[in-house]
Amino acid sequence: MASLTGDAVFIDGSLQVGRGASAVFGCEFRADCDSGPRVTVPLPPTPAGEDPTAWIVGLRPDLNGSRRALPADRPQGWIEEVEPDDSGEAVRFLTVFLTNRECPWRCLMCDLWHHTTLEPVPPGAIVTQIRTARLGRGDVPGLKLYNAGSFFDAGAVPLADHDAIASEIGTHRRVVVECHPRLVGPRIPTFAGKINPAALEVALGLETVHPEVLSRLNKRIRVADFVRASKSLRSDGVAVRAFVLVKPPFLDEDAALEWAVRSSEVALEAGAGVVSLIPTRGGEGALRELERLGLFREPGLALIEEAFDRVMALGRGRVFMDLWELDRFGAHETGFLERRDRMERMNRLQQILPRIGAAAAAPAVTRDS
Repeated sequence: MASLTGDAVFIDGSLQVGRGASAVFGCEFRADCDSGPRVTVPLPPTPAGEDPTAWIVGLRPDLNGSRRALPADRPQGWIEEVEPDDSGEAVRFLTVFLTNRECPWRCLMCDLWHHTTLEPVPPGAIVTQIRTARLGRGDVPGLKLYNAGSFFDAGAVPLADHDAIASEIGTHRRVVVECHPRLVGPRIPTFAGKINPAALEVALGLETVHPEVLSRLNKRIRVADFVRASKSLRSDGVAVRAFVLVKPPFLDEDAALEWAVRSSEVALEAGAGVVSLIPTRGGEGALRELERLGLFREPGLALIEEAFDRVMALGRGRVFMDLWELDRFGAHETGFLERRDRMERMNRLQQILPRIGAAAAAPAVTRDS
């Protein structure tokens, strides 16, 4: 298990940087772990002592005009998708992307803030958004409410709306919401009781268990915080899914594969029933700066395939690969469409399928029984 030591810690609601601040903002860091890869990389030359949130926000494009114009009573959009439940049955889900205030955390790799408001939405707005997305959708067993942050952040989803939201969504069989591990607390089992008999599942962003990389993502958690949150949810009868990044910043491809697998193992051991693998997308802001400095590169298609196979081979829980915008990671590669189709079928079947095309030369991976 990786050491949980690091220079930045989260104390009383704020990021506290200790005597190792120069390692965070200056020259380099080195991850010394009990096992696994040893990683030494330079870090961006931001001024010593600068707040990492200020550095991240300062590199963002100015989208305040479009964010002010977002209607508070309309969701960003919604899609229908199918995923297997823990019995293997294919379940239809309506996934609604809610409009609300930006998450108070400013994670290095996040671009979800693009479609968030600058101020909290008024009471009743979230209920209206959900009702709009559900209108005319018929009997959809599953519902995912993703709000580019934490459903249990009162600044994003007003607590006063919880009763009305529960009345609106209680007819679904399963409801999935997302939450920062630091916000896991008594509000969640209370909400779970309100939507009963619908089963509640909470998606937590673990991202990576590499202790140094995790601290530099500015998520302001340690691995122990995720473990505590997951186990707390499970003790309250709430299901957990974990988001794990495939190739976060600062890791090369070999290290990224190892840490994706190890991160998934930790999530599953902590009680997650689902691991959702998210290839890290670049493009702007802090990630563009890290790319310029040679500290980040998007994962290649072969790494995404290998990570999917390796994590599914653990033989625990359900494992999904996020295939949104997969073409940016390898549309030019031989057999891309067939390789994407293979991963889509793996998502549905929860089985490791034979590699296709150029990827077929990779060593075979089998799922543990």
